[in-house]
Amino acid sequence: MIKSLHDTTTLHNGVKMPWFGLGVYKVEDGQEVINSVKSAIKAGYRSIDTAAIYKNEEGVGQAVKEAGIPREQLFITSKVWNSDQGYESTIAAFHESLKKLDLDYLDLYLIHWPVKETYKETWKAMETLYKEGKVKAIGVSNFHIHHLEDLMEEAEIIPMVNQVEYHPRLTQKELLSFCQNNNIQLEAWSPLARGRFFDDPILVELSRKYEKTAAQIILRWDLQTGVVTIPKSVHEHRIIENANIFDFELSNEDIAKIDSLNQNERVGSDPDNFHFDF
Repeated sequence: MIKSLHDTTTLHNGVKMPWFGLGVYKVEDGQEVINSVKSAIKAGYRSIDTAAIYKNEEGVGQAVKEAGIPREQLFITSKVWNSDQGYESTIAAFHESLKKLDLDYLDLYLIHWPVKETYKETWKAMETLYKEGKVKAIGVSNFHIHHLEDLMEEAEIIPMVNQVEYHPRLTQKELLSFCQNNNIQLEAWSPLARGRFFDDPILVELSRKYEKTAAQIILRWDLQTGVVTIPKSVHEHRIIENANIFDFELSNEDIAKIDSLNQNERVGSDPDNFHFDF
């Protein structure tokens, strides 16, 4: 049982990644993201997930500095955006992110979306950055099974993480199994699906049973299905509340009930039908 915010999963290269972290998608740079990240770190979070396209890396970096936690105790993720994909441009984008974050290294760097024409060259750049020790782990985001199979045909290093949209309405069981079978850690973005189905009768029933919010039920389900989760919030009380999920455990029967909510319903884009903005 995962018992605390500091508990980690071990990636296939031995790097330890927290099971639970803070996402900062659509969190405004400056004081908003600084406050959000500092509140999370104060509450015990050690993993922060940003991306170049979020345009808040500077604020994340400032918050990390101001939080006063030793760098080696934190796990910082960023991602290369679609228009920066390709070998040389990925290397340049990585160093730009590092500069904005004001860090010496990243813990995890991801390909943000599978841009068909460039993701293999992008991956070669990721491998170079990894071999040079600039990043502790490398991975992908929004990759379907066929993207992963295609990438792995030529890759020297198998991705350590695949960050995808994952919640009870989009359980992606085949993808989860594929990743588990290939030692790729699945990670959930938008784990709460922006609160769209908190009033589902099954979640309401489980909230009463466990005396937890619908959000807490879902986040606990993430962990018990072996998925790293990074809920976003800019409110300190919600950041604390989201992480209050380590004092209970869902039964197998209740996990199956949540699994049954799947409708292959996305709140974000489908990677196979995504208009890559350049």
